Amino acid sequence: MRQFKGRIIVPLPPVQAGAGAAGPGSGGSLLRAEALVSRQGFNTLASFQKALMFKDKTAVCSDQNNPDLYGKPMAGKALCMPQTIGSTTGGMVLFCAAALESQPACLLFSRPIDSLAAAGAILAGVWTEHPMPTIDSLGEEFLASVQSGATVTVADDGTVTVE
Repeated sequence: MRQFKGRIIVPLPPVQAGAGAAGPGSGGSLLRAEALVSRQGFNTLASFQKALMFKDKTAVCSDQNNPDLYGKPMAGKALCMPQTIGSTTGGMVLFCAAALESQPACLLFSRPIDSLAAAGAILAGVWTEHPMPTIDSLGEEFLASVQSGATVTVADDGTVTVE
């Protein structure tokens, strides 16, 4: 088990009254999800395009240029990547995925997030009821350590634990 500390871009939703969760940070929120890892830049539009066009709730990745993710469902996963690449529509694509309830459980970046992806993740939490907690600057060791299928836990203080 390894822990990595990152910068919070979109916080975890607060714990609901009576939920009883306890975490390392002040709010007590924890998110656990199965990791889906891209070792290369994540092309947001290419990855979500077919899922959004056909309202695929599992959000199967349609980016044929990303062998790590192609053909794999992204919805509900801890999407781990170095950075996003591609079109300026990336932020809107993330927002649309949340609006259609096919968003990843969270976005975990080894590098600093770009402004377009940050905007999409933030707006998803503001304009929909489906926030996408987002942590960046986890470091290259994070991306080297996490494997698809592993369980990751995200704490409300930006700590990510890879099991």
